[in-house]
Amino acid sequence: MRILYAIQGTGNGHLGRSMDVVPCLRQHGQVDVLVSGIQGDLVLPFPVKYKLRGLSFIFGKKGGVDLWKTIAKASFRKFIKGVNTLPVADYDLVINDFEPVSAWACYAKNKPCIALSHQAAVLAPESPRAEHTDMIGKMILNNYAPSSSQYGFHFAAYNESIFTPVIRSQVRTQELKNKGHISVYLPAYDDDQLVKRLSEFPDVEWDVFSKHNRKTSRIRNVSLQPVNNAKFIESMAASAGVLCGAGFETPAEALFMGKKLMVVPMKGQYEQHLNAAALKTMGVPVINNLKPRHEEVISAWLGNDTIIPVNYPDMTSGIVEKIVARHTADPFAEWDSYNYLKQS
Repeated sequence: MRILYAIQGTGNGHLGRSMDVVPCLRQHGQVDVLVSGIQGDLVLPFPVKYKLRGLSFIFGKKGGVDLWKTIAKASFRKFIKGVNTLPVADYDLVINDFEPVSAWACYAKNKPCIALSHQAAVLAPESPRAEHTDMIGKMILNNYAPSSSQYGFHFAAYNESIFTPVIRSQVRTQELKNKGHISVYLPAYDDDQLVKRLSEFPDVEWDVFSKHNRKTSRIRNVSLQPVNNAKFIESMAASAGVLCGAGFETPAEALFMGKKLMVVPMKGQYEQHLNAAALKTMGVPVINNLKPRHEEVISAWLGNDTIIPVNYPDMTSGIVEKIVARHTADPFAEWDSYNYLKQS
């Protein structure tokens, strides 16, 4: 069996999850990997056959996506060429983690495309909704990577096709301790903003991982270093808590490690606001930005050692086996779900 596994390369969450998913897929056949996007920081431990530019969202420096840079760096000509030339018909299964080129190639060529992603879960009707619906954000989320069948990962199993998070083996095997610092990953904020806000809490040791610098430095009680996957995992494992965006993988890993967690959803990222809604129902504090009006909430969180218990067992192999078996027997399972493109 030939399997194409397509990964979204914006950010590190999809790439990190692939490290556990790909070995499981290889138990069922020959696996070719496709990665599109330009904002990832992880080096994958397996060959990537297709490296495409795709359509990446560019992180800004004031808490949101930089829309103009996103548009400026997009190459729609290359995207369309990729859709037209990607040989999806050569594969028995196409499994997609929110990757647009392979998704639209399948859609254009009437090829089943199986979504196995966090985005498939947040779109499910049973998943928590944000307080305010962002119609443009919802439209983008619905149509960015169309799929014929959907399986998702979320903070809780909200329906039978939603599973708890894939926690990387690198995270599962960490020795947990508490050295008192707070690990920070807020890629949509620049270093100046972070230092200005975090240093207002002088009794706290902040360990910041930044997408906006290439060297380690320290300003007052704020340590700054470039994003490094292994060092960030070690920092979280030894932390008293984690302050991060309302993505999926980092909050899930912090919860798995038993660390207190606070999230700041990225402006203009509808998915992050859906994540924040789910985390809020679990008791995780959510703030909309780092402005001074949230200082009291941050102070309260820093002084509170309440841990939110979760149960995230290692089910990746079983999930992959279930999906491969079902869609090998019936490649067109849930084909009609492509109709949502006409309804959104």
